Formats: sequence, C-alpha cells, structure tokens
Amino acid sequence: MSDWKAVERWESDRMHQPISLARWGHYGVPVLVFPTAGGDAEEIERHKLVEHVWPFVEQGRVKIYSCDSIAGKAMTANDGSLDYRCWLFNAFQQAIAYEVVPAIHADSAGPQDVIVAGASIGAFNSLALICRWPQLFRSAICMSGTFDIEKFIGGFTDELYFASPLRFLPGLDGPDLDRLRQRFVFIPSGSGRWEDIGESWRAGNALGAKGVPNRVDDWGPDYDHDWPTWWQMLPTYLDQAL
Repeated sequence: MSDWKAVERWESDRMHQPISLARWGHYGVPVLVFPTAGGDAEEIERHKLVEHVWPFVEQGRVKIYSCDSIAGKAMTANDGSLDYRCWLFNAFQQAIAYEVVPAIHADSAGPQDVIVAGASIGAFNSLALICRWPQLFRSAICMSGTFDIEKFIGGFTDELYFASPLRFLPGLDGPDLDRLRQRFVFIPSGSGRWEDIGESWRAGNALGAKGVPNRVDDWGPDYDHDWPTWWQMLPTYLDQAL
C-alpha cells in the first residue's frame, strides 16, 4: 500500500496551525473522508476503513483523502475558550474549502467535484461542507451523524452558526440552494449501541424541507456507533455515489 500513499502537511492560513492531508490511490473520483472527532489524517487507515474500500482504489474508481480533525480535537480536549472552539469549527471548514480541496485538485490534475464522507463528527462536517459549498462537492455520505454538536462543544456562538448545517440550512436560498438541490446526501445510521438515529432524521428532514435530495437509512440494532458499522456503510454508499 505504501506506493499508493502520500501525505503532505502545511501551515493553514485560516486556522493558524499545521494540517495534514493523506491520500491513498492514483486515479479516480476524489473522496475526502473525515476522521472522527479527535482523529488525524491517517486514522481511517489505522481503523481499517481504507482497507474496506481498497477494491475501489485498486480499480481506479476513487482516490481516498483524509485530513486532521483539527476542530474536533480541540472540542474533545476542551482546548481554549468556547469562542475559540466555535471559531475553529468555522475556520476548519473554510480551510477544507479553500486549502484542502485545492490541494486535492492539484493532485488530480485539475478541478473535479469531490465526494465528502465521514462518521460521527465527520458526518457533521460532511453535511456542513456540501451545504456551504455545493459547487465543490457532488455528494455526501454522512454515517452515524452527530449533528447537534453544541452539547459537545459547550455552547454556541455566531461563528458556530455558520458551521452548523441544521442552523443555517433553513435560511439558505438563491443560487447556492439551487446548486445544492442538484446534489445528494446519504444519511445512514445504525440503531445499536451509542447510535442516535434521531439525529439522522433531523438532518434528513431539514434537507427535505429545502428540497435537497437525501435518504436516511436505518441499518437496525445490530449496527453500533463503531468502526465495523462504517466498514460496511462506506463501500455500500460509495458504490451508489459513483
């Protein structure tokens, strides 16, 4: 796998700290997979998620990317003030749109729409990004989503409003909404241990109220909020999104 992997790191202008971007594969549709809350760019490899989508990589259907969960790590560690943590979520998403996605384009010999995916807080960021910048992303795979992060981050500020899709989506209008209505959002969740399928239904209902195509899938009580669930989910929905 080493010949298929590359990692780059730079100082983010928007977050004022380093961020890493890992890539697996040589050809195919770019798929940006976010780690869980405190994960780094290589978490999805250590937890065997890359292994479970490897046939797509070998066939040249996709290139998998992942980056450090900078804002999620600050949230889980309770770093800084509430204002800082809320600011960082907004800055992190801006860094994805204006730094990470251009880096993916440069690695792909030109711009092309990216599939964005993630589990838990990664699902939150995936939904936020496709709603904020639908011109950059063709679809989102939001697995076992945690969309109400205010209870984890410790409060709410205006900065977090712009990073929270369930907050800003009801007011979205104009060309961005028109473009978003041409995208598709997959919202699968288990209903086993540590899962809350209600979070996924909230996201699906918010998207549906704005006419955005989406589908909530309940995988049932045998699927927990854990990596083995996502091993099965991600290849299933990648196959549908391609």
